[in-house]
Amino acid sequence: MLALGCHLSISGGYEATVRTAHSIGANTFAFFTRNPRGSQARPEDPADAAAAVKLMEELNFAPLVAHGAYTMNLCTAEPSARAFAASILADDLRRMAALPGNFYNFHPGSHVGQGTDTGIAQIVDALKAALAPGYPVTVLLEGMAGKGSEIGGKFEELRAIIDGVGSPDVGVCLDTCHVYDAGYDIVNDLDGVLREFDRIVGLDRLKALHINDSKNPFSSHKDRHECIGSGSLGVETFQNVVCHPVLSGKPMILETPNELPGYANEISLLRELGNV
Repeated sequence: MLALGCHLSISGGYEATVRTAHSIGANTFAFFTRNPRGSQARPEDPADAAAAVKLMEELNFAPLVAHGAYTMNLCTAEPSARAFAASILADDLRRMAALPGNFYNFHPGSHVGQGTDTGIAQIVDALKAALAPGYPVTVLLEGMAGKGSEIGGKFEELRAIIDGVGSPDVGVCLDTCHVYDAGYDIVNDLDGVLREFDRIVGLDRLKALHINDSKNPFSSHKDRHECIGSGSLGVETFQNVVCHPVLSGKPMILETPNELPGYANEISLLRELGNV
């Protein structure tokens, strides 16, 4: 069965969010570990986390894909802001230990003029400081659209971070909108893109996907998500993605501009496409 879900609020707690996901046909979901535009996090509730883990086991959920705050830039040029971002990363990973076996995904960051190599080194330093051997959560670098000074818009940059950290607990989450906007043509050559990813990064590192159409054309480096079938990727591309033997077993998370009814419809659509 396809592992499909969407981004949901955990304001009511983890267990309640599992029930919400299940109610719309999802068997995974994503959530922000803290305010996505700030730094405040919910109070920790070990009992709620334990109840959610138990319920996910009962419902045969696939791994969840938590998302770090957008404001967490591990390679900003300002040392104090960079140190603060690193502290958020470490705290998020500590909190995620209450949900073992799941994923923590984040945007690698923007080097803001320092240069790609410097930015990668700073990201590596933060990850090495935050990760411990045998950590119960796998960290995922999100592939980006490559706008401005973003790091992660090229497969080589993701590989460099992985190599620098040197841990089996670091993988990649590919976003269909981002990868297409970054110049990897999954519309006309999905197999070719996956071969290139395998050659540079390794398909063993690909752990999850964000499923989004794009408001912009190929290689635009813009990163603006659209509902499935309403953007430049088109429905056929998503059928190819959900049916691909390399991808079909991985958690797939919708981040389209939707509310719950729209997400339910898109999850149903993707399941229909996956049954073809």
